[in-house]
Amino acid sequence: MSKVAIVAALEREVRALVKQWRVSEKEHAGRHFRFFEKDDVVLVCGGIGGEAARRAAEVVIALYAPTVIYSAGFAGALDPGLRVASVVQPRRVVNAGDGSCVNLDRGEGVLVSFGSVASPAQKAKLRDSFAAQAVDMEAAAVARAAEVRGVGFGVVKVISDEFDFTFPSMERFVDSEGRFLEARFAVFAALRPWLWPKVVRLARNSNRASLALCNWLREMSTKRISGFADVHGMEAVDRR
Repeated sequence: MSKVAIVAALEREVRALVKQWRVSEKEHAGRHFRFFEKDDVVLVCGGIGGEAARRAAEVVIALYAPTVIYSAGFAGALDPGLRVASVVQPRRVVNAGDGSCVNLDRGEGVLVSFGSVASPAQKAKLRDSFAAQAVDMEAAAVARAAEVRGVGFGVVKVISDEFDFTFPSMERFVDSEGRFLEARFAVFAALRPWLWPKVVRLARNSNRASLALCNWLREMSTKRISGFADVHGMEAVDRR
């Protein structure tokens, strides 16, 4: 049994953290999952989007019976003052799809989970509608899985794109399992030289964000494991 489970979207978000962790390949409900394990912590990368995150959360709860499950990964800034590599621990997580939310007993501000990568115009609407400071795609789904199974829930996100960053829609590069299709994206970008500066910026931002996230998770998992597991109480609120 692990005290702490972490659900991320992609391995590139947490590679610096787990590169020396034990890897365990397991099958559950006809799907294969890769788990990274160290001491009392287990991490799984479920894929991009709420459905992929929900599946990963359900599987890690079923197989490892953690005390608490964290949603960790990249987020976009809704607050223009948030910069790349800023670590965010929200007090509330809102599902933009149905308006339901969970309140945590620690943290600050609001994180809203949205069904796609938000453009600057969508970011402005989400900020105004939910009084949120950051947006992701997975946290609300992990929170729901934790609530249904009576597991503690926590969130840590890191800003990977600032409020005004623009890029063409990325949905075409994500398959039905939540996997990012890197080869397809590389071809798309290579054929559009006008995007190259933004691709470079995106890569640099992602690297900075990953380093900040991994440093935070490493500190919590190696130096303060008891505090990591003794995490937020969660109150579910349905605002539909």
